[in-house]
Amino acid sequence: MNILYFHTHDSGCCLEPYGAPVPMPNLMNFSRDAVLFRNNFCAGPTCSPSRVGLLTGRYPHQTGMLGLAHRGFAMEKPEEHLSHFLANNGYETVLAGIQHEADDPSVLGYSIIIGDASHNMKHEEPFDTEAYDIANAQSVSDYFHKGPSKPFFLSVGMFNTHRPFPASQGSVRSEYVSPPSGICDTPQNRRDFADYIRSAAIVDRAFGMVYDALKTSGLLDETVVLFTTDHGIAFPGMKCNLTDGGMKVAQILRIPGYKGGRAIDELTSHLDIFPTLCEIGQLNEPDWLEGTSLLPLIRDGEAVRSEVFSEISFHAGYDPQRAIRTKRYKYIRKFDLNDLPVRSNVDDCPAKTLLLDAGYYERAQARNSLFDLVCDPQEMVNLSGKPEYAEIESCLRDRLEKWMSETDDPLCAGHVEMPQGAIVNSRRCVSPVEAYFD
Repeated sequence: MNILYFHTHDSGCCLEPYGAPVPMPNLMNFSRDAVLFRNNFCAGPTCSPSRVGLLTGRYPHQTGMLGLAHRGFAMEKPEEHLSHFLANNGYETVLAGIQHEADDPSVLGYSIIIGDASHNMKHEEPFDTEAYDIANAQSVSDYFHKGPSKPFFLSVGMFNTHRPFPASQGSVRSEYVSPPSGICDTPQNRRDFADYIRSAAIVDRAFGMVYDALKTSGLLDETVVLFTTDHGIAFPGMKCNLTDGGMKVAQILRIPGYKGGRAIDELTSHLDIFPTLCEIGQLNEPDWLEGTSLLPLIRDGEAVRSEVFSEISFHAGYDPQRAIRTKRYKYIRKFDLNDLPVRSNVDDCPAKTLLLDAGYYERAQARNSLFDLVCDPQEMVNLSGKPEYAEIESCLRDRLEKWMSETDDPLCAGHVEMPQGAIVNSRRCVSPVEAYFD
C-alpha cells in the first residue's frame, strides 16, 4: 500500500467532520468514505513534539524533541522517523510542504522533495500562505499523474491553519460567527474566528486537489490516506495546553478494503499510527514503538488502550506538564515551581489580549488537576484534593508516575535543561516573538 499523510497546523478537531461550524466539503466527502476517530490524542500539544510522536511512535521525551525544531531542539535518533523506516523497506519517500520535525528536512529520510518544503516555521515576514499551500497541493497532483515508480510514502504539510490567518475579507461574515467554546464572544474574537474559517477553507481546497488527483490517477485503491493535525487550535486554553482542546486532534483514516463512513469513540493516540501502518504493510515493527495497531479496533471494534498520555516541556517558554487521560478522567501535573501561566506559550491573538487586559495571566494555576470528563467536559472544576476523589486521583497519579519512569522521562530527575544553542522565551516575555534569551 502507498501511504498519503496529509497534515495541517493547529486545527485540533475544529473542522466540519467533527461538528464544528467550519465548512469543509472536500474533507466531509472524504470522511464519509473513511474512519473518523472521535477521541484521538496527540503525544504533546506543541508542534514539533506532537509530529515527532506520530512519526516515530514514541513519546516526545523519548526522542529528545522536548521543544520546537526551529528553536534548536532536535531528535536524538532521526533514523527512527517513519520516512527513514519506510525508505529502508522499499518505499519512495516524498515530502511536499511543511514539516516541523527538523530544522533541515534532509535528515528525515525523504528521497524526494517536491514543491516548496523550505519553510521551517522560523519567525519571518508574512507570506502568502494560501499560495504556498495551493502550490504544494498542485505539485502533489502532478506527482500522482506522472506516476510513482514504486510504493510511496508522501507527507503533504499545510501551513494553514497556523497563525497568522489569512483575512476572511468578507468571505465569512463575522457577524454570524461564534468563537470556539471557552472564548469570549466579542466582535474582535468573532472576526478572528472568521479568519480561522477562511484558513480552514484553504486546507479544504488543497486537500480536495490532492484527493481528486489520487482518484483520477488510479492510485486511490492502492493508497492508505491519513488526514490529521498536530494539536489544538491557536486560541487560549487550547494549543500548548493539556486540556482536550489542546490534546484532542482530528484523525481520519481511509484504508482500502476496510469499511468507511463511520466514527470510532474509543481512545486512540497518534502513537498508534506507526504500528498500524506496519501491520497494513506487513512490515516488522521496530522495537522502539510505544503505540498499538488500530486494525483490531477498526476491524472488530476491539479497544486497543484504556488510557492516553500527553506532555509539555518547552514551547516558546518552559512549562513542564504531564497528563494521563482515561475515558472518564484526566489528571494533569505541573512540575515547574512557577504557578503563573506562561504567557509566551499562548499565540498572540485578540482573545489573548482580552485576557491580558482582564488580569487572567496573573492568576495562579493549580499544580495538580483532576477532571471528571463526563460531568465536566469543559474541564472547569478541579477535583484534585477533594476527599471523595482521593482514590481516583491516587490511582491516576501512580499510573502517570509509572509511565514516566518506564519511558525514562527526564522530569523524573527534576528540572529539564534546554539543549545548548536552543532559544526559549523568559518568563518576562508576553509574546512568543519577543526577544529570546539563550
